[in-house]
Amino acid sequence: MEKKITIYHGSNQIVEVPTFGVGKMNNDFGQGFYCTESNDLAKEWAVSSLHDGFSNRYTLDTQYLNILNLNSPNYTILNWIAVLVEHRVFAIKTPVARRAKQYLIDNFGINVNAYDLIVGYRADDSYFDYAEAFINNAITVEQLAQAMRLGKLGEQIVLKSQFAFSKIQYEGFEIADRNTYYVLRKARDDDANKTFLKILEEESDGLYIQDIIRGGIKNNDSRIPRNLSK
Repeated sequence: MEKKITIYHGSNQIVEVPTFGVGKMNNDFGQGFYCTESNDLAKEWAVSSLHDGFSNRYTLDTQYLNILNLNSPNYTILNWIAVLVEHRVFAIKTPVARRAKQYLIDNFGINVNAYDLIVGYRADDSYFDYAEAFINNAITVEQLAQAMRLGKLGEQIVLKSQFAFSKIQYEGFEIADRNTYYVLRKARDDDANKTFLKILEEESDGLYIQDIIRGGIKNNDSRIPRNLSK
């Protein structure tokens, strides 16, 4: 990552001064300020079917920041899932899913609050469904990784610490037109849904979460796919 980067925050309002310590606790990586290096993605995330939004632009000085990049080969897809299940609200439909949630947190979890900045994919709409299906033993870890690679995922950058917030500078905003960007957002979600339904129909001999639990599989197992990005 470059020392100074331009990032964008999609919102229904102009945010000139991002505030540390506010925001929803049950976002993907917990409380923080969620951004992206893509202006177009920020605009997609900013709009609804009824309202335009704003893409707020910032410069971020990443020098000296402690950065967790969940998309690097240092981490597996289950590290990403473990962080999600710890923070997001999942539909726990079976006893297996209850055990899965705790097993993932215990064996693949990462303390994201120990970092200034988090880089990882956004579990938006259908992509969240993939994760939910996995912990409910409906798809294998290989199918999960395949779905994530096929989907046009958006990578997000999340400011977590007060130190990180001190390194961000507001540069302006652009209006996100719902007539353009909601269509793009919906098309992305529709494509993900088609991929998900196709995967659900496929049989797989791979590792389901129940197999992972029964086998006591850990983070260093070569069967667990690494690096979500190609």
